[in-house]
Amino acid sequence: MRIVAITLIAISAAVVASVASAVDIAKAEIISPDGTAIGNATFEQTPTGVLISVDVTGLSPGGHGIHLHSVGSCTPDFKTASGHINPDMVMHGLRNPDGPDNGDLPNLYAAVDGTAQAEFFTTRVSISSGDVPALLDEDGSSIIIHENPDDHMTQPIGGAGGRIGCGIISNM
Repeated sequence: MRIVAITLIAISAAVVASVASAVDIAKAEIISPDGTAIGNATFEQTPTGVLISVDVTGLSPGGHGIHLHSVGSCTPDFKTASGHINPDMVMHGLRNPDGPDNGDLPNLYAAVDGTAQAEFFTTRVSISSGDVPALLDEDGSSIIIHENPDDHMTQPIGGAGGRIGCGIISNM
C-alpha cells in the first residue's frame, strides 16, 4: 500500500511539473520578410523574470535591435506586430532616463557568417501573468529583429531601422 501511495505522489508531481512548464515556457519561430524561417526564440519564466534564448541565421554581420512587440502577428510586413510592449507609455531606450519600455532588450550581434545566438533577461514582462505585462495576453506578442543596432536612446526605436525578422510568441 505504501509503495502505491509513493508512486501516485511521484506521478502527481510529474503531471503538475509538466502542466507548469507549458505555462512557463513559450516559443517563436522567427521568419524573414519573405516568410523564410531564419531561427527561433524560447522564453522561460524564471522566479525573477523571463530568460530569452535566440538562435538565428541570415543576418548581416554586426548589431541588430531586438524588441518585444505588443501584438502576436507578423503578416504581411511585420507592422501588424504594432509597437513595443509599453502599457505605461514610457520612452524607448535602456539608456533613457525616462525609459525603458517593457519591450526594450540589448542588441543582438551576428557573426561574419550571419548567425547569432544570444540570451537576454528581462524583468519587464512575464510569460502569462504577474505584475508586469504578459507575453501571452489576449492579442499575444511578437519578437522583432531590426536591420541596425539600437542606440537605446533615439525615439521611437533607437535608430534600429527596418524590421527584418519577426516571430509570434506562443505556448510551447
